[in-house]
Amino acid sequence: MKVLELPALMMEQSPGRAIIAFGVDAKLIPSFSDISRIRRDGKGNLFGYQRPEVRNHIAEIRRYIDSDGPMIPNALVIAFSPSVKFVSAGVEATGTQVGHVRIPIRPEGERKVGWIVDGQQRVAAIRESCVAEFPMFAIGFIAKSDSEARAQFMLVNSTKPLPKSLMYELLPDTDAQMPSKLAKLKYPATLLQVLNHHEDSPLRHAISGATNHGARIKDNSILTFLKHSLSDGILYDIRVTEEDPMAAQLLSHQVLFDFWRAVRSTWQEIWELSPKRSKLLGGVGVVTLGYLMDAIAGDYRSEGKLPSEDMFAEHLAAIKPHCRWNEGHWEFGPKSLRGWNEIQNTSKDVIVVTNHLSRKYKQWLRNKNG
Repeated sequence: MKVLELPALMMEQSPGRAIIAFGVDAKLIPSFSDISRIRRDGKGNLFGYQRPEVRNHIAEIRRYIDSDGPMIPNALVIAFSPSVKFVSAGVEATGTQVGHVRIPIRPEGERKVGWIVDGQQRVAAIRESCVAEFPMFAIGFIAKSDSEARAQFMLVNSTKPLPKSLMYELLPDTDAQMPSKLAKLKYPATLLQVLNHHEDSPLRHAISGATNHGARIKDNSILTFLKHSLSDGILYDIRVTEEDPMAAQLLSHQVLFDFWRAVRSTWQEIWELSPKRSKLLGGVGVVTLGYLMDAIAGDYRSEGKLPSEDMFAEHLAAIKPHCRWNEGHWEFGPKSLRGWNEIQNTSKDVIVVTNHLSRKYKQWLRNKNG
């Protein structure tokens, strides 16, 4: 096995956590570092974290590198496996150690010792450029797991927005401490991925995401209804009343699966339609149905139980005659008719449809209870 040995500096920023700074010909980086592309296996397990290459951006950088006098001062960030070693030659000021970093270059086909956390577009541009070499600075750190490398990727990119779909997929598999804004998103994002990838979910592979492009349901619509239920609905009630976190998690999954199975059976004839042909699984439909899930489950929860799929289906059937997801006109009042395809995914229309169906549901419930 070849070993690339380069002059380097190492600085310990916190106990047991050090960064290594070194210069390297960026043409050599693909020989010891991979791009960890975000993907899922057949069982729905998440791997990697990097989004696809942006070819236009790479071409632009490549043209600059091939021009006269290029300079790229920002360092690359690389996560290393523990097989990468720093050999110290002494300690200088501010606790910085001078020495060498030893980077193994494994044979073709074997897993490489590094993963590019920040700078994949620059490395791709340099790889494709006409220059014989292009030295760059790199900052490396030893990652004990894929989760740690994934967390650093999210933190490095926290000041320049990542695609939301990518963030929603990465968060559930990230164990490191996150900024409060991201930390609040972790559990709803986890439920989102359960709905999209659990083999028992009626929404399996139907929700769009970084690893599931082109699916018919927008991940942000699902996340909106989940966040509301976790703050004011049945999912909140389960989390605060169940002492065992694992039991609360399983109950939450069961409620979500039973409810969406009931939606599927209630509107079986339009379940598979695209958003252009039906609003059922569009933004308005998903969020409005989420409110109904909380209302139905809340009535049963007050009696100390949770509704089954059949119970959800009975209640949804009662409001089905008042829905116009793919044809006809919504009857919001004597002088307020709206065509089914005039309803837009706006907060105003979500409120209008939600209030309309909530009134119909409560009216049916009062009649049912005498």
